[in-house]
Parts: sequence; C-alpha cells; structure tokens
Amino acid sequence: MTSDDASAGGLRTLLVGLDGTSPDLLESLFDAGVAPTIRDVFEGGVGGVLESQLPPWTASAWPSIYTGVNPGKHGVFDFLMFDGYDWDVVNRSHVREYALWELLSERGLSSVVVNVPVTHPPRPFDGALVPGYVAPDRPTCHPLGLLEDIEAELGAYRVYGSTPADPSDRERISEYRELIRMRGEAFRYLVDRFDPSFGFVQFQQTDTVFHEIPENETAIRAVYEAVDDELERVLEQCRPKNVVLVSDHGIGPIDGYGFRVNEYLRNHGYVETTPHGGGTPSWTAAIRSENGSEETSERRSAAWLEKVVALAARGGLTSQRLERLLAHVGLDEFVVSHVPTSVIRTGTEQVDFTASAAYMRSRLELGVRLNLAGREPDGVVPRDQYETVRSDLIELLSAARTPDGDPVFEAVLPNEAVFEGPYRHHGPDIVTVPDGFDHLPAASLLGSEFGPPAEPWEHKRFGIVAAAGAAVDETASLDGAHIFDVAPTVLATLGLPATERMDGRALPVVDPVGTAPYGQFEAGAAEASTGTDAVARRLTDLGYLE
Repeated sequence: MTSDDASAGGLRTLLVGLDGTSPDLLESLFDAGVAPTIRDVFEGGVGGVLESQLPPWTASAWPSIYTGVNPGKHGVFDFLMFDGYDWDVVNRSHVREYALWELLSERGLSSVVVNVPVTHPPRPFDGALVPGYVAPDRPTCHPLGLLEDIEAELGAYRVYGSTPADPSDRERISEYRELIRMRGEAFRYLVDRFDPSFGFVQFQQTDTVFHEIPENETAIRAVYEAVDDELERVLEQCRPKNVVLVSDHGIGPIDGYGFRVNEYLRNHGYVETTPHGGGTPSWTAAIRSENGSEETSERRSAAWLEKVVALAARGGLTSQRLERLLAHVGLDEFVVSHVPTSVIRTGTEQVDFTASAAYMRSRLELGVRLNLAGREPDGVVPRDQYETVRSDLIELLSAARTPDGDPVFEAVLPNEAVFEGPYRHHGPDIVTVPDGFDHLPAASLLGSEFGPPAEPWEHKRFGIVAAAGAAVDETASLDGAHIFDVAPTVLATLGLPATERMDGRALPVVDPVGTAPYGQFEAGAAEASTGTDAVARRLTDLGYLE
C-alpha cells in the first residue's frame, strides 16, 4: 500500500488500547464467551504477546507506544517528573517526541485520538484529541471548544469516575460501564465529524478494575463486555480498513513481598531520613476533595491530630516508632483501622534527598537514583566516585533476598543498559527488575525491609497485540513484538515509513516501508504544570503513588 492509498477517504487504521491486558486473561475471557469482537480481531487476523518496556507502567509506556521511542528519548519514566528534589505529575509537555498523529499531520493525514494517557495539554495537529489519564477531569481538547461540542451532542463527558467515597462494587461497575461508553461514543462522533485517516481510542478501565476490585470476576467480565460492545459499534460505524489492538503491559497477582528499597538502603548506610517533610512524595494525606467541598468535621479532627503527630515527630516519635510501640501492647490494628491515613503519614519518616547518597525517588521509576554532586541541587556523591558507588549499589541490590531466601530482583542494571537517548539521565541510575514481577518495590519507610505488597495485583511485563485488515498478512508471526514496534507498524499500515529516531520496527505482519527523516521535534511552549491535587489523589487511590 502506498501513501496515496492512505490519503483516500475513510478511516484507514484504527489503534485500540486496552490498558493492562494480559494474554492469559484474554484467553480465559474468550473461553468463557466474553469479548467476541476482540476475539474476532485475533482470529480474523494475527495475535500474540507484546513485550512492554522498563518500567512497564501507564505514564511511561503509552508515550513509548505513541512515539515509538524509549523513555531515554521521550523523557517520561514515571507518573512523576522530577526537577532536582521537586516533582510534578507528568503531562504531554514533558514528552519530548512527536506522537503518531503529529507525524501523520506532517504528511497530510488527519487523526482522531480519544482517552490516550499523557496527551494533555494537546499539541496542534490536523484532527481532534480528547486527552486521557493524568489530564484534568475537564481537559483542554484539540481543537479548543471540542469538549463543549461533545457534551452538546452526547451529554456529559468525564476523564475520571465520580462515585462517592467507599463505593460498592455495584457502583464501581456502573461507573466503569459509563466511562467506557463515553469513550466509544465520543470516538464515533469525532470520526464522523473529522473523517480521519487514523483513529486511536484507549480504554483505561481494563486496568482500573484490577487496581480496585481485582477479585470481582463479575466486574472484570462487565468491563470487557462493555469495551467489546463499544469496539463492535466502532467497527460497524467507522469501518476501518485495518485494526491494531494493543495493551501497554500485562497485569496479575503479586505472589511475593513488598520490598522497601529505601529501608534496605538506609540499613546499608545510603539513605538518611527526616521527619520534617521534603522527602519521598506522598499524597495519601491530601485533604481537598475533588470538587473542592468544605472540610467535614471528621477532616477537621484529622487535621488537629496531624498537628499533634507532627509535633511528636519533631521530638523523635515518628509513626514507625509509634507503630512498634502500639504493636507491643496489641493496639496497632485498631489504630490502622480508626486513625486517618493522613495522620499516620504526617508523622512518617521520609527520605532526606539532600543528605542521602542514593534513594528510590518513586517506586514506579523501578530504580535507584544517586545524589550526584553537580547534577542534583545538593549532591553528596562526588562525580569521580559515581561509577564506584553505582557498582557497589548494583552489587548490594543484586544480593537482596526475600525472607524465603529468594532473589528480590531478576536483574539490576545500569541506566545505559536499559535506556538510550538525550533524556536517559532523567531516569534512575540503576534499574531494578523484580523477579518475575512478583515482588513489589516500595519507596516508603515503614521500619522493616519486607512486608505484604501494597497492592494485591500489579503490572506485568507482557501484554497483548493483534492486527487485522487489508494491510495485514495473517500468516505472519508476531513473535518478539515490543511496544516500541507499535508506532512503526501503524505508520506502515498507512504506507508511511517510521522516523529514523524510532527504536522499534514495523512488525512482519505488514509490508516494510523503512525509515525516513521527519522534522526534528520542537518542544513549543514551556512545560505545563499538571496541578497535582486531584490527579495525584486519583493516582494514590489506584496505588500508583505511595
């Protein structure tokens, strides 16, 4: 297929994102007769396993999918973006590479993009974009005024749910269905209005359900039934010539331990702590509700307790020491059940970034950062000792063993063994790969190195990929497919070459087109602040932030 074919009317290629979908999960759903439309894409074309990147988490993996480059080139490693010891939640302005739809715009093709994570604020291109995860609940869309148009045509549109605190499973399921419906309806409306060559719609609830109610089989089934229904309607109404279906990672139960990396590093002399804040980020003490409502009497009581605990912490009685004291007299479970989390976190020791030699900044970075002189604002590791200190840390982390005597990590790697590009130093200096992804690293300090994992289910390295349509060779293999290959493959279905900067390749299910120079990425406006309160609260609720 040539680029002339791609410029013909109608939707040429549809990319569908199913966040956090594993091969074994889909197989079990297919066996149960759930998701027949998704199954038809697999059986009518070719399907397989898609290897995710390191780290295999939403905020970094989706930019890798839509740019075709590794985090060292696009610059996003985590839900957090660090500037020295300060941080903000990431957004599109932190992604330093062109997205697929922007590259297509350069070649004269239009796109419709709905609900893709880390796309707010949108950059200009030919087409329409409604941002997804980590955007505000009422995001700026492209073109301006698009959200109002959607709501005038279809009714209310939300990025996030609106269930009350402590919702029932039935309420959650209803909300999952509603959000999934909003994605499908908005996408179909925009395709009809803009007549794009490329469409990209992502469904986040396939991941959310496993973070919130992973043992509820009815909820899981309901989510995939709802996604399947929307995909069926998209295929019937939009009639794409090609369909590519991907997940950014897999998901599954955590069978091992929670491993508190900073506690381990503290016990070996690398981490210093402080009870006065300014260390590892925590939003579990957030006090503002998402709608800005007035504080309740319970919240005011918690605020008073926070002040008391904070004073105690300054005197050396941190919540960890208090926990050990309460456990001694049998009151620890009572306190955990009745004292607000915000109170406990107020008195919790944090990593003192400025005084430590090395630390885990955020567990989702999946690694350890050295406090390097000349790079960090108050670095304590001399530059001429960087390699020595890093080698010692790699050896130390490689030696970590669970209480059962098993390795915590299957690999402990230097940054350059995983990342390549001008922004690789924005990531950790040492990458720690959990053994089988069955242990859950944590950046928190809770007095002991091991404990139960903070989340019962978490991301796994392998997701899914399928492709079907006019440009797809159904006899070819998807063996070895990687998320970096998604963008080059999408371009190839449109008869267009990948950029020379992409790390992936067009998968062998499509005719190769090669590579070509595209314009050098221009950042445009200055980096935008996400505004951490509401977004970070949601990330905390899902277990992404500690």
